[in-house]
Amino acid sequence: MALLGAAGVLVAVATVAAVVAGLFVGGLVRSYDAGKDVLDDPFPTGARPAPTDGAENILLIGSDSRQSTTTGADRGRGGRSDTLMLAHVPADRKGVYLMSIMRDSWVEVPGHGTAKINAAYSWGGVPLTVQTVERLLDVRIDHVAEIDFAGFAGMTDALGGVTVQSRTAFSTTGHTFAAGANHLDGEAALAFVRERHAFADADHTRVRNQQAFMRGIVDGLLSRDTVTNPARVQDFVRATSEYLSVDRGLTFGTMVDLGWSLRGMRPSDLRTFTMPTAGGGTSADGQSYVAVNTIAVQSLSQALRSDDVAGWLADEPQ
Repeated sequence: MALLGAAGVLVAVATVAAVVAGLFVGGLVRSYDAGKDVLDDPFPTGARPAPTDGAENILLIGSDSRQSTTTGADRGRGGRSDTLMLAHVPADRKGVYLMSIMRDSWVEVPGHGTAKINAAYSWGGVPLTVQTVERLLDVRIDHVAEIDFAGFAGMTDALGGVTVQSRTAFSTTGHTFAAGANHLDGEAALAFVRERHAFADADHTRVRNQQAFMRGIVDGLLSRDTVTNPARVQDFVRATSEYLSVDRGLTFGTMVDLGWSLRGMRPSDLRTFTMPTAGGGTSADGQSYVAVNTIAVQSLSQALRSDDVAGWLADEPQ
């Protein structure tokens, strides 16, 4: 989340940046380049899936490691990623599909056997996480962005707050959220996307809330108040890039080009969903995990490779 802070956010920011770049491009480039880190070797070595013609797949990793002393592709070793999202930008640029991958999904981690998918980040940092997702979905990851969760608060405040739709009312430390619309500042937004213990289905509602937050960010970025206010865009870029690490190919120019190709995008053109699951289970060593719906994921994999996620979503119950 492309947008700037998260795979979904990267796309919206790029779109807005493209619109205002002619007026403010110098300041935006300086803000982006000054804050972000570069992941030196985020992609795995060896055989990888072939690129999808014209489409882009961007992996978002949400973690608490962006401000640590660990740098480069090794960031994450010893920790676990809290959030994984895949942004699929189709070749026709008629929308963006943002898919959450449950962090406890029980998958094959190359070189380590079967484990929760977020363990890949602990064992092998960004490269192993990318390799695990590529093996799981049999699609090539074109770009990767890692953002510290603290960045969610910064980009929310830079937009003057974000409105999210919550399916249910719940409370967490210091914050209460109503069912329906909630206008959040940065601190509340961070609580909203991180809470899971308040829900009977734990991470399932948590990822839905993260998707709701992404939609709120896109709504805010594509609003008239933002598009006509280059200073607000610059504040957002600065606040986000401070917590952002990207592959070398995800330059500001690349983002503006992508944004320009998505210049007709509306908030409703961002579709969010979760990679299909099949209940839960317990491993031999006592770990509770989320089972992957293998048949549905195989169908999804084909849809990603053929660049027909829209058709897959129409056929697959959500």
